[in-house]
Amino acid sequence: MVNIVNLDRVDKGYGAAGQLLTDVSLGLDDRDRIGVVGLNGAGKSTLLRLLGKTEEPDSGRVTHRRDLRAAALPQAVDLAGEATVRDVVLGTAWLAEGFGAEHEWAGDAGVRTVLDGLGMPHLGLDQPVGPMSGGERRRIALAALLIRPADLLVLDEPTNHLDVAGVAWLADHLVQRWRGALVVVTHDRWFLDAVCTGTWEVADQTVRAYEGGFAAWTLARAERQRVAAATEARRQNLLRKEIAWLRRGPPARTSKPRFRIEAANALIADVPPPRDTVSLQRLATSRLGKQVYELDGVTTYAGDKLILDGLTWQVGPGDRIAVVGANGAGKTTLLRLLAGVREPQRGRVVTGATVRPAFLSQELAELPGQLRVLEAVEEVARRVVLGERELAATQFAEMFGFTDRRLWTPVSDLSGGERRRLQLLRLLAGEPNVLLLDEPTNDLDTDTLAALEDLLDSWPGTLLVASHDRYLIERVTDEVYGMFGDGRLVHLPGGVDEYLSRAAAGGVAAAVRPVAVGPAAPSAGSTTGGDATGTPTASTPTAGADAEDGSGLSAGELRAARKELARLERQVGKLEQQEAALHEELARHATDFNRLAELDARLREVRAERGRTEERWLALADRVG
Repeated sequence: MVNIVNLDRVDKGYGAAGQLLTDVSLGLDDRDRIGVVGLNGAGKSTLLRLLGKTEEPDSGRVTHRRDLRAAALPQAVDLAGEATVRDVVLGTAWLAEGFGAEHEWAGDAGVRTVLDGLGMPHLGLDQPVGPMSGGERRRIALAALLIRPADLLVLDEPTNHLDVAGVAWLADHLVQRWRGALVVVTHDRWFLDAVCTGTWEVADQTVRAYEGGFAAWTLARAERQRVAAATEARRQNLLRKEIAWLRRGPPARTSKPRFRIEAANALIADVPPPRDTVSLQRLATSRLGKQVYELDGVTTYAGDKLILDGLTWQVGPGDRIAVVGANGAGKTTLLRLLAGVREPQRGRVVTGATVRPAFLSQELAELPGQLRVLEAVEEVARRVVLGERELAATQFAEMFGFTDRRLWTPVSDLSGGERRRLQLLRLLAGEPNVLLLDEPTNDLDTDTLAALEDLLDSWPGTLLVASHDRYLIERVTDEVYGMFGDGRLVHLPGGVDEYLSRAAAGGVAAAVRPVAVGPAAPSAGSTTGGDATGTPTASTPTAGADAEDGSGLSAGELRAARKELARLERQVGKLEQQEAALHEELARHATDFNRLAELDARLREVRAERGRTEERWLALADRVG
């Protein structure tokens, strides 16, 4: 392998954002496939611009191979609205080099594979790009990059706005056909594992390199954090002993040995700042009635394109639904109908009287760019109720990772991921009981994604998500529905895999038109409805409805099982207390090696017993449901 880019002690920062990279040194070889991860605002996009020769460092040196051809996809693709797809992909409307005569590209099988794979014939080469959706414009830009030769391909969030089929095609193309180096920033964890052979983590103004994709990086980071935690535990133990020593002795003693005092002060000064985290608790929600949304014979168009054709559908309290489909299939239109942002051409959408919806759109323009972060939060709510606590707007913002330094940053100066995080913050500050999320994972870093999934996983209200992120769909939703661009809403019991197989087969499948979903269904275990032509469809299981308790246990067995679950929970709690007490004992007897050996053996026994108890609890919980 040959080195093509080298960073030597590079520093880079911006005014309001502050210092992002400090003394960074790393190299990139001609066959590297690197995924870049890190918190929003950490400097991932800045690193990509340095690699792609579009920005210079404040200090240090970035060296590129003399004849290096670099191609880059930025987060925001600026295409001239009057330009056609042909002008952008094959001409010079976006990139400097284009194809001349049609035979230059028409006879190239590689070019035709990219155009077909990204749906250019379907979009129409002579169509203007101005009216097209964000996902369609993303495909056009990717096609323009992939059909041109390059030694280095730099992609900043390439999966944003792509549907699941588009993400799968792009991953396969990069693995099977791309021969140059690749550096990609993406929140899509499946994509990172499928494509990347190495990972760079941007954090704390530096870049750490790891072997492997997302899964390997997660394990390596967990090990690094474990080692850091052990080091911190030893430091804390030494700190306690030093402070105790400083406090010992007769009151008349006016001085201590200076080296002991300096050692204690050094320990205290070394306490690290708390890490930026997004640790959200379950928000207090208003009670939902039996009706959330009812769509009755809804037909709607986007221009001349049919989106929904006579849809009759009900969404009940507690339903957790994912909507998947190709770009332009109508996922956003469906959510906008439910949010009351637009009206159908025919039919009606009835919203329950107790529904308090919150709609997360794909657009960031709705944020008040003239305000600072804290002012943007207080514009929605000065105080927010979280569980049994009432928090000020400053405390709530800090829970989303906006520390003191960022609270007074103008919204217009935030990175794309930070603005998305602020958008979520403002949304949840209103304490809704129905969440309508349109591509919620766009621009979010992997840590924020994990926290968002943890929140949504325990969301007590109704949840509808339009997303291409498989991890999110499988983690937080119970039912998947597909839109294939023909006016139907199709129930997909097999989830994303079933969608991909149907899409590959042309989406030819019977549409399911549920009259009710979830607890609000008129009958247990089935729904009925009609397709676009009015023909009755077969019965379909509801999401969450069951005529029995679903556990297979009798009433007496169920009561006994629940009592045993409660007993096991109490036992786990006692074992956790014993484990904590043993850790304190270990700290107190840090110099007594015989006692340490006894305590360590006992700690291993308690941990093993706790593990066995938790396994019994999990097995029984699965039976009880």
